[in-house]
Amino acid sequence: MGTRHFEIRDAVHNFIQLDEIERQVMDSDPFQRLRHIHQLALSYLVYPGATHRRFEHSLGVMEIAGQIYDVVTRLDKISDDVRDDLPEPGTLDHAYSRSLVRIAALCHDTGHLPFSHAAEDELLPDGWDHERITYEILRSDEMQAVWRSLRPQPDPDEIAKIALGPRKIEKLGIDLSFSAWDGILAEMVVGDSFGADRIDYLLRDSLHTGVAYGRFDHHRLIATLRVLPAVPSPGDDGGDAASREPQLGIERGGLEAAVLS
Repeated sequence: MGTRHFEIRDAVHNFIQLDEIERQVMDSDPFQRLRHIHQLALSYLVYPGATHRRFEHSLGVMEIAGQIYDVVTRLDKISDDVRDDLPEPGTLDHAYSRSLVRIAALCHDTGHLPFSHAAEDELLPDGWDHERITYEILRSDEMQAVWRSLRPQPDPDEIAKIALGPRKIEKLGIDLSFSAWDGILAEMVVGDSFGADRIDYLLRDSLHTGVAYGRFDHHRLIATLRVLPAVPSPGDDGGDAASREPQLGIERGGLEAAVLS
């Protein structure tokens, strides 16, 4: 029996498909709360069309993250230098990683407050921000019940690592270790250069505000992504220090789309 899929019509991505696991996460109260959180806070007072919410943005990030995962794990995209760092396509590890990155993308903004970033300094205690709240939501009793109902059952800490990324996890003082593959999955969602979060908000915000800034060929960008091998970083004495981890990069043919983004 095949997995059931559900379709949601989206202004940016046309149709977004969710499987039964993603549907259960979407139907949870913490995620449904995002229907009431404006993506651009009070910007709709200046741009009347900017009434979109964190709810549809999070669905869009999931869609983009899934596309990125599918591209960079294609056999023709995997070089021998990174083959050992990636799960083999067609295996259970591969399927689990794909599910994990999409769930993390779906949940990455669950901790956002009304008025978005502007409210955090005024409403939250010192040391708290929406990422900290996201982490606590992922480990809450309510979401633990969701995770326990899923098969395979995801680890909330694994979801948090990908949803927040290594720099934020470290800044929050959370003791979680990252493998090379964990870091790549996190880049797919919250990476500064090619992360799905950035891709979706640029496209979605430009659409709803009616401005040209943020429009670019994301299809070309995603199609040219790949995992780049670790490279040695120069030491203080000019020699090679320890190699940097493999990371998400882009082929030469996608540079123009990347620059425009």
